[in-house]
Amino acid sequence: MHQLLAKIPGQIYLWLAVLIFGASGSITRKLTEIGASQFMDGHNPISLCNVLFVGNLCALGIMSIVYRHQLTAANFAKISRREWADLLIAAILAGALAPAAIFRALALSPVNNIILLGRLEVPLILILSGIFLKERLHRSQKIGAAIALTGILIAVMGNQPTAALTQFTVGQGEILTIIAAVFLSISNLISKTKLLTIPLGIDSVVRTGLGAIIFFLLAVRLYGAGHFMELFSPFLWQWMLVYGAIIVVVGQSFWIKGLKESPIAVAAIISCFHPIAGMFFAYWILAESPTTAQVVGSIILLLGLLLSQATPKEFNSGGFQGL
Repeated sequence: MHQLLAKIPGQIYLWLAVLIFGASGSITRKLTEIGASQFMDGHNPISLCNVLFVGNLCALGIMSIVYRHQLTAANFAKISRREWADLLIAAILAGALAPAAIFRALALSPVNNIILLGRLEVPLILILSGIFLKERLHRSQKIGAAIALTGILIAVMGNQPTAALTQFTVGQGEILTIIAAVFLSISNLISKTKLLTIPLGIDSVVRTGLGAIIFFLLAVRLYGAGHFMELFSPFLWQWMLVYGAIIVVVGQSFWIKGLKESPIAVAAIISCFHPIAGMFFAYWILAESPTTAQVVGSIILLLGLLLSQATPKEFNSGGFQGL
């Protein structure tokens, strides 16, 4: 069995990861709808807050088993204070604040808008790497980022199939998604430049565990302890065990394995198809049809993302290569 899995091309793992990540937003929304049919004392046991917190706890337990050989005292001792500081910042941004913003956005805006706006992360990383890391950006990266931003702008201009492109509306959900994209971009830059020597297991466990703790404290502060009244519901945990295992652990593991076995340019191009997968699952799972603006915007976005990766090999060898 191990030999059979070893023969699977790395690109297959990348495509599977993109499909899993593309479906995650729609699955999350669907789970909250399932929970709405099982109200307990007037509360939804599968609320968005419970999904994020309990889903992370379930994923944390699975990660602790999968990466147990890396979670040793010796490996923890090798991490410097500076690396711990960078890891904590990255964990807070990517493990707590960004997911919290995305989950809140899912309750306020169409899933397709969230999916498309989430791709701001790619051009944002290009822009931030040029500003803060002084990375040289190729002309195709600059043009691609501008095209991608244009596609995203068009995609969120209308929520109805007949909406005119002049009807530009951005709600709280869209704003939260943009904020989440900024947080993820900064976290990714920290990871790519400061945390390369930290074992994957430690990085994943710290991000997931710290993210769950910070999010729980933040939610209690904002909404009160009663917000997690259904925290010990068996109905919630049975769904979250599946969610945490497939969406968080399997999706992340497939992506990391694919990255190790594939050229970075291939991984970057495959990641560009995340919006297409997300819109497909939004239609299949939630019956949420993409609007005309979203279809046009996603095509322009895809072209921009692909162009931003079409840089000469010799140029990428000395600088930033994208996602």
